[in-house]
Amino acid sequence: CIQEQSIIMKHSLTLIIISLLTAMAVGCKEEKSSQVIIIKKPKVLKSERPQKMGNLVHSQSVNWMGSKYTVEIKRTAADSLPLATDGVKRYYDNTISLRVVRADGSVFFSRKFHKSDFKSYVDDTYYKDGALLGVAFVKAEGNQLTFGASVGSPDPASDEYVPLIVKVDNFGNYSVTKDTKADVNSMNIDPETEDE
Repeated sequence: CIQEQSIIMKHSLTLIIISLLTAMAVGCKEEKSSQVIIIKKPKVLKSERPQKMGNLVHSQSVNWMGSKYTVEIKRTAADSLPLATDGVKRYYDNTISLRVVRADGSVFFSRKFHKSDFKSYVDDTYYKDGALLGVAFVKAEGNQLTFGASVGSPDPASDEYVPLIVKVDNFGNYSVTKDTKADVNSMNIDPETEDE
């Protein structure tokens, strides 16, 4: 009888230990799951390819100093230059070729402009992150052809830029100054000439 009670107690003790161990295991699992904090990793957008602001070719006839000239302006995205940014997207900077051609087809003036040509007229932020946006013919007066130029945010919807003046004289020399009386309309170029 004592032996039977001993066996029953051992079985009971074994069952109690198994029950306790099971309860502890379940309790631990529940405790762990209640303390686990799941944080979703924010999606990191893959860096998109840099965008082009749009290549552009523009040509117009100009009467200057008693002769007829053709002003040719060509804007081209330059993948060899450091990229520009609007803070969200990246853009290729541009080079702008300016040619003034005589009526007989000979070239009077030709230069390819880069943003670096305007560095001393633009603050550090516009120079570092901005792009050379455009050059546009403004007027022919006296012995000078006047062009508007701009360096600024590459975002097409932005109006943040530094207006500049480029003048070419009758000897083929050019000069750059900051435009303190910018005429925004003078920078508009016929959209039909734009080539995306």
